[in-house]
Amino acid sequence: MKRLLLIACLLSGSAFAQNVLIKNATVHTAGTRGTLKNTDVLVHGGIIRAIGPNLSAPGVTSVDAKGKSLTPGLFAGLGDIGLEEVSAEKSTVDASFSLGEGVTGQMRPEFDVVPAFNPDSILIPVTRLEGFTFTALSANAGSSLLGGQGAIMRLDGKFESPIGSRILFASMGSSADELSGSSRAAQYMLLDQAIREARGLSPYDYKQALLTPAGREALNKYLLGGRTVFHVERASDIRQVLAFAKKNGMRPVIVGGSEAWKVAAQLKADNVIVFVDALQNLPSSFDQIGSRIDNAALLQKAGVRVGLYRSDDSSQNARKVRQTAGNAVSYGLPWEAGLAAITSVPADAFGVGDKVGRIEVGLMADLVLWNGDPLEVNAFAEQVWMSGQAMPMTSRQTELRDRYMSEENGMPRAYQK
Repeated sequence: MKRLLLIACLLSGSAFAQNVLIKNATVHTAGTRGTLKNTDVLVHGGIIRAIGPNLSAPGVTSVDAKGKSLTPGLFAGLGDIGLEEVSAEKSTVDASFSLGEGVTGQMRPEFDVVPAFNPDSILIPVTRLEGFTFTALSANAGSSLLGGQGAIMRLDGKFESPIGSRILFASMGSSADELSGSSRAAQYMLLDQAIREARGLSPYDYKQALLTPAGREALNKYLLGGRTVFHVERASDIRQVLAFAKKNGMRPVIVGGSEAWKVAAQLKADNVIVFVDALQNLPSSFDQIGSRIDNAALLQKAGVRVGLYRSDDSSQNARKVRQTAGNAVSYGLPWEAGLAAITSVPADAFGVGDKVGRIEVGLMADLVLWNGDPLEVNAFAEQVWMSGQAMPMTSRQTELRDRYMSEENGMPRAYQK
């Protein structure tokens, strides 16, 4: 009776588009409650208000899931969704800028890609249609070890601010050799100099200064516990990054981590989340000699929290992240951990776990109803809700498909609407 009274109070007044009751679902919470069968999820005002069996909400739109899987919205990886429309057309690419040649060129950690985010990008409905509701915008200041700042954005097509704080991006290892005189040792030398400048230990008019005044201010925030993504692959480099971050008060997130399984014990001890590509098997560089396809499973078994991403095509093909999760499960990662790797773990890694990434009371109602196992490539999302509002299950791709597969009705297809 108390539960019904609470629900009645929550739903008093007229029903809104952000109110929905999803009944009889197999609810994969991606949280401590695990998977709940024959369970209902009540959404009011865009927020999850109740989870349990036999919920009732008079006047609210009810959806019978018929036992199908309901998950949180998925994480679309670290990429350029909303920052890049057509990679070959420079006017549509806003995730990076060039600082010019030279090792001693300025670093620009103040470079922030968020103002360039376009919620009307055609990549957003294409990605959302596959069950993805949030992404991490990456920054890449061309010739700088510090690529700039990004943030977590929701893929609801609205002009909204990012959720959570800014994220700093840094490149390390052999992939950053050209930025550091072909020496990974020089990478730490340059970063040490930048940190000294950010802490006010170098004069502003220093000729070889790496940071602008704005850059010093921006970097200093990350020396006070800000989240920094280090893209690094080799085991020895991961160890150095962990020591460097601890020394300088940074909160590291490792992305790449082809050899992370070798240093799993230290990653666990430091409570660092690692994002790996579960399709990475053979080495594509000398930093990845120790690549193995069960990397994610080994890390999880050692107690490391693992996120998943695609190391290529992270924007136009972000939906393939689901394939990496299924692949990781097929090579030993528990199914629940596979789902968490593309929902709750990324949310926690970037400080938004209190908003998205789980099906829990009080969180945003970003939900996906699937016609099958969400980690199988032949399954698809039947409906995506963001803040409880049903999203259009169409995109530019489906519109083109429907247009050119329809009957001609006496007119050439080019003339059909």
